[in-house]
Amino acid sequence: MAINMGITALEIFGDSKLIINQLLIEYEVKKDDLIPYFRLATQLLQEFETVTLEHVPRKENQMADALANLASSMTLGEDEAADVPVCQRWVIPLVTEILLDDTNVISVLPVDVEEWRQPLIDYLEHGKLPDDPKHHSEIRRRAPRFLYYKETLYRRSFE
Repeated sequence: MAINMGITALEIFGDSKLIINQLLIEYEVKKDDLIPYFRLATQLLQEFETVTLEHVPRKENQMADALANLASSMTLGEDEAADVPVCQRWVIPLVTEILLDDTNVISVLPVDVEEWRQPLIDYLEHGKLPDDPKHHSEIRRRAPRFLYYKETLYRRSFE
């Protein structure tokens, strides 16, 4: 999104010293499953005139953590609950297909027609609502929390 917005200078703050130092080429990426992500990140960073990468220790990152927690707590109503699945694998959630120049890696994430995101996408992109009145009101209530941009559904946050 920053590239599409024409941003030329980027400051990146991260709490993972390993990732920051790998992107600064101070550390080597040793895990094979992380190499495609490293290459993609490196390609994207080359699109900017200046990039600053800075490690912020977690103990000094309490304000950002508090804001992130506040944002997640404010997006649900009092009577609502959310299930947060925890996966033990790496995914690139912002794109449905990625082809990296120097590798033979293609990541394809098929979209299930019955997936929870599809009604939101249909509403945000085409104004189409489900026939079920209960689902109809739920989609209208949840839609302002999301942004559909260049075929990708983003959840709005303070960041």
